[in-house]
Amino acid sequence: MKKHFLLLSPLLMTFGLSQELYSQTHAVSVFSPSNKQNDPAKDFLNPPESAKPGALYMWMGSNISKEGITKDLEALKKNGFNRTTMFSLADITTPWSGIIEKSQTPEIISWTEPWWKLVRFAAQESKRLGMDFGMYNGAGYESSGGVWITPELSMQEICWSQHIVAGNEHVSIALARPQVDPHANQGFPVYDPETGVADKPIIPARKTYYKDIAVLALPSDGTVAKDQVIDLTDKMKAGGQLEWDAPAGEWTIYRFGHTTRGTLIQPAQWQATGLECDKMSEEAVSFHLDHIIGEIQKHLGDLIGTGFTHVHFDSYEAGTPTWTPKMRNEFLQRRGYDMLPYLPMFAGRTIGNQQDSLRFRNDFHATIEDLYRDVYFATISKKLKAAHLTFLCEPYGGPWRQDDIMPMIPRVMTEFWTKGGRYSPYELKPTVAALRKSGQNIIEAEAFTGNPADSKWDETPAWLKPIGDAAFCDGVNRLVLHRFVQQAFDDRYKPGATMGRWGTHFDRTQTWWKPGKAMVDYWQRCQALLQWGAIAEPVENDFIVSNTTGGINVKGIHRNKGNVDIYFVANISRKAGEAMCTFKVNGKQPELWDPVTAVMQDMPEFNEKNGTISIPISFDTAQSFFIVFRKDIRKNIEIKKKNFPSRKEVATLKGAWKVQFDPVWGGPEKPVIFSSLTDWTTSKVDGIKYFSGTAVYKKTFALSKTALNDKQSLYLELGEVKHIARVYLNNRDLGVIWTAPWHVKIPEGVLKVGNNQL
Repeated sequence: MKKHFLLLSPLLMTFGLSQELYSQTHAVSVFSPSNKQNDPAKDFLNPPESAKPGALYMWMGSNISKEGITKDLEALKKNGFNRTTMFSLADITTPWSGIIEKSQTPEIISWTEPWWKLVRFAAQESKRLGMDFGMYNGAGYESSGGVWITPELSMQEICWSQHIVAGNEHVSIALARPQVDPHANQGFPVYDPETGVADKPIIPARKTYYKDIAVLALPSDGTVAKDQVIDLTDKMKAGGQLEWDAPAGEWTIYRFGHTTRGTLIQPAQWQATGLECDKMSEEAVSFHLDHIIGEIQKHLGDLIGTGFTHVHFDSYEAGTPTWTPKMRNEFLQRRGYDMLPYLPMFAGRTIGNQQDSLRFRNDFHATIEDLYRDVYFATISKKLKAAHLTFLCEPYGGPWRQDDIMPMIPRVMTEFWTKGGRYSPYELKPTVAALRKSGQNIIEAEAFTGNPADSKWDETPAWLKPIGDAAFCDGVNRLVLHRFVQQAFDDRYKPGATMGRWGTHFDRTQTWWKPGKAMVDYWQRCQALLQWGAIAEPVENDFIVSNTTGGINVKGIHRNKGNVDIYFVANISRKAGEAMCTFKVNGKQPELWDPVTAVMQDMPEFNEKNGTISIPISFDTAQSFFIVFRKDIRKNIEIKKKNFPSRKEVATLKGAWKVQFDPVWGGPEKPVIFSSLTDWTTSKVDGIKYFSGTAVYKKTFALSKTALNDKQSLYLELGEVKHIARVYLNNRDLGVIWTAPWHVKIPEGVLKVGNNQL
């Protein structure tokens, strides 16, 4: 890795402009269009609050402290965040709930008084810092429930017992109460500290709670016509004894009922783990909402709307219930016929012909979808609005129609993962489409969610950049990071607490957290423009990429407002190359706005033809730009100039470097001399070989008067950086370099003839 000084070649001096053209102040005054009310430059250079990202704030079990909360929120505020959403989880998630023994504060249990005191403190600190604070609608992150949900109010499932009897005689039989597997009906096991076993726990109510639905008899063999199903419900006594004069033939008698699914909220502390509420029962959903809103009002009432602002519902993972106490009546009202004769279909029987059976299946599923809309989402929306709390939701993964529920949710989130270092959206495109249909402009995303294969403390800003850019191209315009973990312990414990094996490590204890603010600044600029105006209605050939080199992959998204068009174009590959980008715009001067540096400049090299403008664009690895059309084409533009001029090397920094490692992170106490730039992992010194953290490289170098030509733009080329750097030159902070291109422009007057300190 060499460090070079680079300058623009005199013959290819970009646009023939002076250094001042690249400054933000000059860019605004030079490039403002005639209609300043419709100028996105202001938001680009000074992003509004809505353009700031948020974070999912994970509180891991009882390991929470006031000191840690203050440091966490201050660190987020300083780095440009303005919202946190708190999740109260188990001590550890692997992915199931786990426990860390011998906690210093075992009394902190979700939704108990010691825990609420910390929640109130976090809301007060958020108010002090001018940040929004909210939380999940219970413990864990799936889905809606808690220890306050009784079996009667929990999610229900149909169950049955069956008995074969001979007909043409009187039948007197004790119908067995249906039995189900007593284990919880859910995706992940739970660690039980009492047994030390991780398993799907036994739910006692699965053995004890049961309600009858109906007793039905039908011929034992073959397909059965609906009118052959006989309702014997009124012939069964309370104890299950059935008395019936059976017609000739062999009959199967079904005793249908319902019990709790035993689905638990997850992943929460064992003491805070309870049942999921019945999402199709207004009584159950209201009970759950009244409980959580009541607790919020009790503990945070004076902070609602200032320090505490929202309640979150995550992507749905609770499964699909098959019953609710009012299901039969709801089905009759919504579908126009009685579902009772079709109950044997749950036991695998065929009722009527194939068309009849298919109709019932579709109608039953449609009824569940209706109830989730009219009961679950409608109740949440109504009650949170009445309590002056914002309803925040990831509305996918469950048994409902997205288009139906979107209008009920004022703040919708989608999500994307980092699987294998690639952009991996989850239900993102349909969510964005539904949001646009409902008229919502801000499209939030749970961002950079990582699985164990990717969340290994080796995520870096440059690695994350093309993943986030791909989400921007799909319509996302506000990132909510997954995840930021509450660091309760002394700062000497690094890298600190985690969410088990999950999530990208956005924490104040992350080695690159402080300089990583440059990445947040980038997101803010991007989100400011991606929230400006509206996504343009799709038209044929709106944005075309052709003649790519280097194997790059260029994506884009178009927004407009009035007579201003903005395209975000991103190379989402980890390669460099060039592309011809064609935009369905005519008569306007293209400008290049760089969201990494905030540089804004005209592009002299383009071709206007047949109502389009084609522009050759050079992309470094994972580089992105905004191409802005907001003013008439300049008449005096010099067409011989290039959009991306070449550079030539004028000096190479050779020789030794003085390097200071951080002993707090295990580095050597004293500075080390490197005779040349060296890979740390090849060192024989353990404190260097295994060092993870920040090291300071220092060097003095001399420049001759010939090399220092003040008519040229000078750059410091860092080569390939692993993984982020802040550059100081002659005590002047030149900023952070966190992504390609790995160079920094040297302002006029910083370099001097003779010795310079880097």
